Amino acid sequence: MRQARNKTAENAERAEAGAFRVFRAFCGPLLAIAASAALAGCGFAPLYAQPGVSSNLAAIDVQAPEGRTGFLIRQHLDDAFAKNHGAAPAYHMRLALGESRYPRGVRVDNVATRYEYVLVATYDLVSAPSGALAKRGSVRVELTYDSADQPYASVAAQQDAQDRAAEEAARRIQLELATWFANGAKPS
Repeated sequence: MRQARNKTAENAERAEAGAFRVFRAFCGPLLAIAASAALAGCGFAPLYAQPGVSSNLAAIDVQAPEGRTGFLIRQHLDDAFAKNHGAAPAYHMRLALGESRYPRGVRVDNVATRYEYVLVATYDLVSAPSGALAKRGSVRVELTYDSADQPYASVAAQQDAQDRAAEEAARRIQLELATWFANGAKPS
């Protein structure tokens, strides 16, 4: 008798799960369509759907300073902009970088166990045909990392911090420029 009740309960649970799957299969797309219609009605448009944003970002030639951090941020910016290497650049970006490292978390023997790494990236966006300054901006990235007692581990942690800071600075520059292009690219 108990087995029959358990089988009946299992069958009821399966039926509920099947009904939920059918409900989700039909109502999920309908809800997505209704949500996008509501967003379109209020004037919402994705940033990268604006005309010219992606193509202008892809036409930026980044000129970064020499050194590891300059190389990293240039690589991250080329990836973020989806750089078109086959086309002539419409803009040239000149980067200037400032790096600082501050000891935090100092032990009793006056050895830092944690560091704060600060990267300031200042850029000038210049129109390629005219050479006129189109936009100037600056981003600041602050992050911390652990410093191990082993020298190689400490160097590896510092290099990882440089890479993470360069990636975040590139992301912030990309968002600033995408917003600027979406708003009509008015010179600043």
